[in-house]
Amino acid sequence: MNYKSLPEGYILLRSINPQKDRRLAHLVNGLSLAIAVGMVAAALPFVPFSTFLSIRAPSLFDVLRPLLLLPALLLYSAAHELIRWHYLKRYGKMKPNTMKGRFFCMGSNACFDRRSYLIISLAPVILLGALLMILNFALPVSCFWFVYFVQVLNLSGAAGDFYVSVYLSRLPRTVLTRDCGASTEIYVLAAKAE
Repeated sequence: MNYKSLPEGYILLRSINPQKDRRLAHLVNGLSLAIAVGMVAAALPFVPFSTFLSIRAPSLFDVLRPLLLLPALLLYSAAHELIRWHYLKRYGKMKPNTMKGRFFCMGSNACFDRRSYLIISLAPVILLGALLMILNFALPVSCFWFVYFVQVLNLSGAAGDFYVSVYLSRLPRTVLTRDCGASTEIYVLAAKAE
């Protein structure tokens, strides 16, 4: 069950905010870096990095490929937040908020049950990850690293979502969450907190 505001009987258990918790920021950034390095290391034996910069039969894409990577990453980030917006609206039954700070992100004043929040949190990385994986197999090998770098951003950039998801999965089903954009507030029934 999801609510437009916090129901009675719930109290704040924890606010997860890497921007305000230096230790958590180091943990999430370390996880993100480990995912990125692991993904690149796993792919290198199969597709040499030289394919990203090689131009055998030059096409406009081959010449512009390195320059197009930044716009592709920005397009990915917009798609990620758009998917998040869709699920925040769908489960929160209200218009999500646009948060601006260090990063552009979506949030909501609604409170979500554990299942709904896990879907909201993980849907962008799963849906875009599946699309990127299909593109990696469908496109020529010369495009592999271009698409794979976006996939690396997809998975490594979701380190905070993975952390919150694992943390939530250990809590009772009655837990409620509020996605504040850069932070996540977790609420439990007052009796469960004692």
